[in-house]
Amino acid sequence: MRERRQYHIGDVVRLKKKHPCGGDTWRVYRTGMDFGITCLQCGRSVMIPRKKFEKRVVEVVRSP
Repeated sequence: MRERRQYHIGDVVRLKKKHPCGGDTWRVYRTGMDFGITCLQCGRSVMIPRKKFEKRVVEVVRSP
């Protein structure tokens, strides 16, 4: 079974799928059952469920 990684507010993550603006790096601004993330290229904020977020994360680029 895969070990669950801890994500923290301020983490910058790279997702599998690119945002329509072309960016693929996001900053986490909220954690819990849903994750709040902001695109670093265009500044758009979205909320996605934890399960979908964890599937899409490729790597943590940097932590605060």
